[in-house]
Amino acid sequence: MLPTLDQRLTFRQRPVDRSAVMYQRWSDLLFIHWKWDTADLQSRLPAGLHIDTFEDQAWLGVVPFYMQRIRPRFLPPVPGISWFLELNVRTYVHDDQGRPGVWFFSLDCDQPLAVWAAQTLFHLPYQHAAMKARKEGPRVIYECQRKGAPIAASFDYSLTGPTRAAQPGTLEFFLAERYLLFSSTPNGLRTGQVHHVPYPIANTTLNAWSDAPLLWNNWASPLRPPDHVLGSPGVDVEIFPLQG
Repeated sequence: MLPTLDQRLTFRQRPVDRSAVMYQRWSDLLFIHWKWDTADLQSRLPAGLHIDTFEDQAWLGVVPFYMQRIRPRFLPPVPGISWFLELNVRTYVHDDQGRPGVWFFSLDCDQPLAVWAAQTLFHLPYQHAAMKARKEGPRVIYECQRKGAPIAASFDYSLTGPTRAAQPGTLEFFLAERYLLFSSTPNGLRTGQVHHVPYPIANTTLNAWSDAPLLWNNWASPLRPPDHVLGSPGVDVEIFPLQG
């Protein structure tokens, strides 16, 4: 059974039974998605997870963005360490309890300490990459070269105009409003929760895109532009520890 709308809304609430372990800001996010074969995605998931769908359609996404002011709960941000870039390849899943979340196939990052910490503490498939990005007004030019990969990924996008919240029950909500991640650990499947205000969704123009991150993960090229594009100027985020 797919999660109900009430289940999808439940995890937007901040946990009251535990404290955050980390604070972050995610900025200038681009979400590009392709419709994808459900069985293909399902075949790459660990036991206990099931592909989540919107109107019977599964989605595979690429999300480049800025990571800013990253810090553990009791420490301040550190220049040179707390600001970096990240790009993830993801799909949407739920577990046997109906909890909806994100499954990451990979997360590329240009901060070695962050890669080590995420691999070690959260058991997430972080990858070392050379990355750079610059802003020209509302325009973001973003590049990522995974270590050892034969080709680089480049994105050129603009976030403009007034923002809006994704409305529950819409495709925008399904793709953006995710507050759980699932992680495969030596002790089995675990969940990590994040908390932030609902994403402010901006008008997004995609000037250039790349399917290289899909190829890095041994997907075939979709051979077409993304089927859905959205962006957000960003949110402040609380990170909570993994749980069973």
